[in-house]
Amino acid sequence: MSRSSCCEQAGGAFDLVVVGAGSAGFSAAITAAERGARVALIGHGTAGGTCVNVGCVPSKRLIRAVEALHGARTAARFAGVDAGGTLTDWRALVAQKDALVGDLRQTKYLDVLARYPEVSYIEGAARLLPDGVLVDGTDVRADKIVLTTGARPALPDIPGIDDVPVLTSTSALELSELPASMIVVGAGYIGCELAQLFQRAGVQVTLTARRRVLPEAEPEISEALAGYLRAEGIDVRAGVTYRSIARTADGIELALGDGRTEAEAVLVAAGRRPNTENLGLDELGVSQDARGAVPVDDHMRTNRPGVYAAGDVTGRDEFVYMAAHGAKIAALNALDGDQRRYDRLAMPSVVFTDPQVASAGLTDADARATGLEVRSSVLPLEHLPRALAANDTRGLIKLVAEVGTDRLLGAHILAPEGCDSIQTAALAIRQGLTVAELGEMVFPYLTTVEGLKLAAQTFDRDVAALSCCAG
Repeated sequence: MSRSSCCEQAGGAFDLVVVGAGSAGFSAAITAAERGARVALIGHGTAGGTCVNVGCVPSKRLIRAVEALHGARTAARFAGVDAGGTLTDWRALVAQKDALVGDLRQTKYLDVLARYPEVSYIEGAARLLPDGVLVDGTDVRADKIVLTTGARPALPDIPGIDDVPVLTSTSALELSELPASMIVVGAGYIGCELAQLFQRAGVQVTLTARRRVLPEAEPEISEALAGYLRAEGIDVRAGVTYRSIARTADGIELALGDGRTEAEAVLVAAGRRPNTENLGLDELGVSQDARGAVPVDDHMRTNRPGVYAAGDVTGRDEFVYMAAHGAKIAALNALDGDQRRYDRLAMPSVVFTDPQVASAGLTDADARATGLEVRSSVLPLEHLPRALAANDTRGLIKLVAEVGTDRLLGAHILAPEGCDSIQTAALAIRQGLTVAELGEMVFPYLTTVEGLKLAAQTFDRDVAALSCCAG
């Protein structure tokens, strides 16, 4: 449907304009349409946003593929088993990934629009006006606007970086050929995931970070994961300073505070920058922070009445499901009068390294920073029957509880199958369970999620003294 026909069909005015057609934008538009609102969904670029096109979907497909390689290569940990894995055609693997992306973009985004006649999809660059938006010269009028324009990879402040051909998390997943070696700048969740992905694919990887690996994670998890990455051959250099970056005859050299490292390619995974340029925010007085992100309150409101924002453009909780969650709240509040609040109390998060890192609730440090008195337990996976049966005891589970009430405040899992256990912890946190109550629940034996029970019991008992399923 063309832009002009959309506007004419709707009489030129809408109940809500959503600027940005990624996961958050579709969530806001669908939520409003289901309440009978007339919605203009403004898309500029490829529909579907970061997750389906260049983020979650393509990266996790490739990560799963190299996990299969690693699983075969480490099968000899079982007596009498001899196996091996070989990557024979990277280009074919990337093509398969691209096919999946194209299919999901079509079926979960473009085809979905046909189910919602209340939504008019308009392609073009949008600029905010006092009574709507301007899309390539055409007024699209509405009293309420939701900004969901997302974010993109950002370049760190390293002298010389503008003169060097660097990969980002987007372009790295589009490589048709693998480099022999790669420096990954940044050891947050994207840097760690991609460093391990390319190392397992046969690239010699150096992972660098100004702070530590996964700096927002519990320190026990950060330290353990760094060790596991090193065990796979990744050169992990944490706590470094970046002095400069430049081309060399053989590739690219990164000068660090403690020396230099060189590789054929450099992948920058050092944060993301909100897409707020040219939206006319300054003219309307919509506040932005130093990075260009649009701050919102817990109703998803910006400082300008009638303008809401959700997802990565707000610079917080940059997970696709939280973007969709926030956008739903923004749309409902825009239509119904700000009755709903954004709640991240038990927000789950997952880093798809191997072992996976999964968290919900507060870390020990976060809880103490809010003035809470807390205690914590740490369960090494050597005490988890599932890990023993799998002959893979990499990882740990850490729980954080409030002193006095015994209420579970946070759960943090480092385990090969950790992602599938975190929602149980999130539910426990949301429902206000104590660690004693969690430790008394019945869990299925020989599962990773059973580790939550054991970690809860670890507060006051020595689980090494328990028989299987005891307690």
